[in-house]
Amino acid sequence: MQENKLKIAASKSMLFYCREGYEADLAAELDMLSAKENLYGYAQFIPKSTLVHYHFYAELSQAQMRSAIALDDLIFARTRLIHFDSLTFSNPHDRVSSVLEYLRENSLLLDGMFGDVFAEHPDHEEGKQLAKFCKKFLVPLRQAMRKQGSLSAKPNTGLPYLHLYFTQSNECLVNISVPKNRNSEPMGIMRLKSPADAPSRSTLKLEEAIRLFLSKQDQANCFQKGMTAVDLGACPGGWTYQLVIRGIRVEAIDNGEMADSLMATGMVDYHAADGFVYQPKDGHVDWLVCDMIEKPERVAKLMQTWLLKRLTTSCIFNLKLPMKRRFQIVDELLNEIKNSLEKQQIDFKMQAKHLYHDRDEISVIIRTSTHLS
Repeated sequence: MQENKLKIAASKSMLFYCREGYEADLAAELDMLSAKENLYGYAQFIPKSTLVHYHFYAELSQAQMRSAIALDDLIFARTRLIHFDSLTFSNPHDRVSSVLEYLRENSLLLDGMFGDVFAEHPDHEEGKQLAKFCKKFLVPLRQAMRKQGSLSAKPNTGLPYLHLYFTQSNECLVNISVPKNRNSEPMGIMRLKSPADAPSRSTLKLEEAIRLFLSKQDQANCFQKGMTAVDLGACPGGWTYQLVIRGIRVEAIDNGEMADSLMATGMVDYHAADGFVYQPKDGHVDWLVCDMIEKPERVAKLMQTWLLKRLTTSCIFNLKLPMKRRFQIVDELLNEIKNSLEKQQIDFKMQAKHLYHDRDEISVIIRTSTHLS
């Protein structure tokens, strides 16, 4: 079924997952974005719950439920869900039947079936105690929903997904996600395994950023063998590793030591230099990556300078987050970069996200020129 023909039951609220402790930042972001889209409402959350519930004053239209408050436009949200109800299980021995009965009595989809179903839980220590239950519960639930005809025979990314968010084993929130405006990973978490030969686990931050921000086609276009890059704050080489395995030659800049395994590839040119003054040896590189532990204002300004001076085509970098006003400060810095690029008439695409493998930082990608095609 085409996305624009999806018929979803009426709703006035959405649910968003985030990292524990960042609920207020996500709420502030939702307030700003909803106002920009003339969708007025208010955020509700419990600190450290990993969940923000956004209530709209007016019922959402079909188009708004599909596309309003785009997940790609949100920094601190992992998942965007349309919220419907809470479901309490009176019989803990037969929760599956309760879900089936709820779906029969409440048509969340007015036409069609679900493409997949997730049983999810809060991403904090207390919530993780539900992980085993959710995994065990999901198998018979999928089988029963397929038998009932409410779930496709195989996962179908072109259909809405059903998300049951368990706050405890006998209670869940009922939600759905829609194609092209969701994170299809359970709980919105991209779980990656650290490569055995990677110099550090920080490599997962860049790998997640590349996979999340770029489609497979974009990855093939933007990361080609023979391209060049600069890695600021490179040591011991976690981010350089991701570039080298893609066939990219790297100028690694840091005062520490690079992993011998990376230097042995012949793909890395190491310089013990200050990342804030270094410039590429040939005057330009395809990629600039940066994971320096510095004030976000300094890093944002540095990235802006490289792009304005055409020292790099594109960049991926992390901004370390302050203790207070995190969303507001990050929003100001990204807008400064955006305004400067627009003033110089540079075509670009920028996206920022608080990734699963980030901690107190966000990851940002800015693509220009040939990396936009």
